[in-house]
Amino acid sequence: MTASVWVTILAGGAGHRFWPLSTPERPKQLLPLASPRPLIADTIERVRGLVAAEQVRVLAGEGLVTPIQAATGLGRESFLVETRPMGTGPVLARAAWEVHRRDPGAIMISLHSDHIIEPVQAFRDVLGAAVEIARRERLLLTVAVAPDRPETGYGYIRPGEELEAPAGHRAYRVGAFVEKPDPAAAARYIDEGYRWNTGIFVWAAGVFLRELERCAPEVANALTHLEDGDPAAFFEETARISVDKAVLERSGRVACIDAGFRWDDVGSWEALARNRFADEDGNVCEGEVHLSGSGGNIAVAASGRLALLGVEDLLVVQTEHVTLVMPRSESPRLKDYLRDLPRHLLEPGSGHGRDPVSG
Repeated sequence: MTASVWVTILAGGAGHRFWPLSTPERPKQLLPLASPRPLIADTIERVRGLVAAEQVRVLAGEGLVTPIQAATGLGRESFLVETRPMGTGPVLARAAWEVHRRDPGAIMISLHSDHIIEPVQAFRDVLGAAVEIARRERLLLTVAVAPDRPETGYGYIRPGEELEAPAGHRAYRVGAFVEKPDPAAAARYIDEGYRWNTGIFVWAAGVFLRELERCAPEVANALTHLEDGDPAAFFEETARISVDKAVLERSGRVACIDAGFRWDDVGSWEALARNRFADEDGNVCEGEVHLSGSGGNIAVAASGRLALLGVEDLLVVQTEHVTLVMPRSESPRLKDYLRDLPRHLLEPGSGHGRDPVSG
């Protein structure tokens, strides 16, 4: 790619949906959920060689800078610190402002730190095509994936008018965004050719900032604090909002490009099941787990041993601090259930158990 391409990586968030393995001190992006490396290290490796190392920025809270550095070897200069968690709208606005200030006219690729993507070369090819379209058409692009199941936890895109794209790729104007449909609607969307919105974005930083000013003054008006060299004041004054709601759903300059790679959002324990070997009874196990007369379970022993006897369709996760047991069907709602738990269960410290989820 050309020199004027930057990569930003969203690496904030506590990863509550992988509790109790994830904690505030060691959220899911620091866990080896896709390979022997932490997810954030996989993400960094995926873009190595795609752009220059000095043109990669990780967006995260102050408390995660040191552990992410330890996991990736990045220097402090590679981080843009989010002083207060305000959603993807403000943090990507801050990143676009920084990229545009350093490199006017630059294209910005925004990635999440918790995706599974393969093969890497196909991923890079799609990003290269997206960069070309974003530069030529002055559009905000998102990478889209054809769904293979009626997933209710993802956002969907209705493709609109087809755009000219490099050979081997297909791109479209976005006809509409649809957030987290019910099962019947999700099944219908598959038949109607809707796509999943991966949250992988490509746009010229300057174009994004102009659309931000037009569509989301509740964020754009706070950018003056960045001009004054005060990121903390920016995060204090800006609205808490996602980039989808702030800009993409309000803008008429949004397009999508089809992914030519396998993609999975590691958003819940079900994602682990989709990407791990299941035994003949449908059990997905990590660590020392013993089963008898049991089927369809996800069982993770991060500390000690687990025995599942005569049970079906459970999620069981054991750490040195706490053991989680719940119906597997309820695991996508884990974050909701955690609101009722005492804080000492949710934040027991970083923990020192071994990592069973390692490849």
